[in-house]
Amino acid sequence: MIRIGLTGGIAAGKSTVSRRLRGLGATVIDYDALARLVVAPGGEGLRRIVDEFGSDALAPDGGLDRAWMAEHVFGMNARDGARERLDAIEHPLIYAEAARMERAAIEACGLGGDDEAGEGLVVVHDVPLLAEVIRSIPFRFDHIVTVEAPTGVRIARMMGERGMSREQAEGRIQHQSDEATRRRIADIVIDSTQPIEQMFDAVDRLYANWTSRKEQ
Repeated sequence: MIRIGLTGGIAAGKSTVSRRLRGLGATVIDYDALARLVVAPGGEGLRRIVDEFGSDALAPDGGLDRAWMAEHVFGMNARDGARERLDAIEHPLIYAEAARMERAAIEACGLGGDDEAGEGLVVVHDVPLLAEVIRSIPFRFDHIVTVEAPTGVRIARMMGERGMSREQAEGRIQHQSDEATRRRIADIVIDSTQPIEQMFDAVDRLYANWTSRKEQ
């Protein structure tokens, strides 16, 4: 098994690379999806968030009010320590679910013992904030890939594709690690401003290398 860490700043193009890898056959563990899963209504995560942040964190339907949380955790006027308090609730639950999904992928491929069943399994941990948690995440990666684009391009994407104001977009970027920090933890950098065909060619070559015998 090859374990890949995939990261990138918000609106840098990471999700496009992730989808390409999934299409090529990789098992992708989407940490954004896990973050939504662990705060689903009725779960431990949502209960603990309400205990920590108050009932205003709940939407009228009883689920998490994501807009309220974004404003109070990532917004320009978020209180000091708010993100750390949220991370302390969500991260252990996310890691536990990621480990379960990885075990399921390994078992499905028949890895283990002396046989070669499942040879070439690529498990991609798609972690937007990998640089922030690299010292605490309970996984070690064979390779770390970061997908990058200039800040101005990312802001334009958030405003045009996600309906954010410039202030909201800048606030989200300010609450993430910068590009230099992501590059320091990565051994592979993908430029998402290149033509999409070229970017896909680069991703395809990476996947071919990861599944070849020289990576085993």
